[in-house]
Amino acid sequence: MIEKIKNDQTELLARAITSIKTVDEAYRLLDDLCTLAEVTEMSKRLVAAVMLRDGITYNEIAEKTGLSTATITRVNRSLRFGSDGYAIVLSRLAR
Repeated sequence: MIEKIKNDQTELLARAITSIKTVDEAYRLLDDLCTLAEVTEMSKRLVAAVMLRDGITYNEIAEKTGLSTATITRVNRSLRFGSDGYAIVLSRLAR
């Protein structure tokens, strides 16, 4: 599954992300790299992943985040059948 996104450009992006050492550096990269809408959307998806993990219903997640149920379904599918990216990050954030 990961292979479908791997190429020279995404390799550079992945290396850039893993080079971040502080929250401030992360904010700086996000500000330079993404639009406000893109950062907001990614943030909402991560919040939805946390809420899904905690057993919150789709309707409540949609209400609190503004995400569509289709997007919430996509996040849930990634949580259950994806490449474990959410699981890795969420377990580290819980520490």
